[in-house]
Amino acid sequence: MKKILDEELSLEIGDRIKSKRKKPFDNAYKAALSMEGAIYVQGFLVTSHKPYHPIEHAWIELRDTSSEEPEESIIRIVDPTLKHLRKNTENLWYFPAQSLTVKQLKAIVEESQEDYPEDDPLPIYGDAPYEYYGDVMLGDKQYLVAYEAAVNKCQELHQPDVDNNGNNS
Repeated sequence: MKKILDEELSLEIGDRIKSKRKKPFDNAYKAALSMEGAIYVQGFLVTSHKPYHPIEHAWIELRDTSSEEPEESIIRIVDPTLKHLRKNTENLWYFPAQSLTVKQLKAIVEESQEDYPEDDPLPIYGDAPYEYYGDVMLGDKQYLVAYEAAVNKCQELHQPDVDNNGNNS
């Protein structure tokens, strides 16, 4: 299974839902509601530029079901916040922590709004017990796994270049 960022559709959906700069969870929620077959995904985004750490993020995925071989299928990442990132799409990496169907997403948001009307229902962190990194609660085990993979990618991207003599270049 191969995942690709659909830049054109991301920009189109972002414009259609009037995506906002620092609202990736709301943007992905609105996009998921507006597209048939969408899967809402939360996780982390890594860029090859500042900030040099994982960014908590949300996007949607669309599964291409035209292939009969699962390993040949393509999942299109649609990021309605893409136009606000101002990054080359080749320098973006997505690390999913959890995926929800639109039906699941709507049910969780509706329940959260009923139970905690003063709180924003997004992002959704799954079921307790939650994992921690540093002093910050992160979400369930899948969130921690995605976060650690994103941290590893950041470290890989931002290692100083060292020449053969051990000097930084």
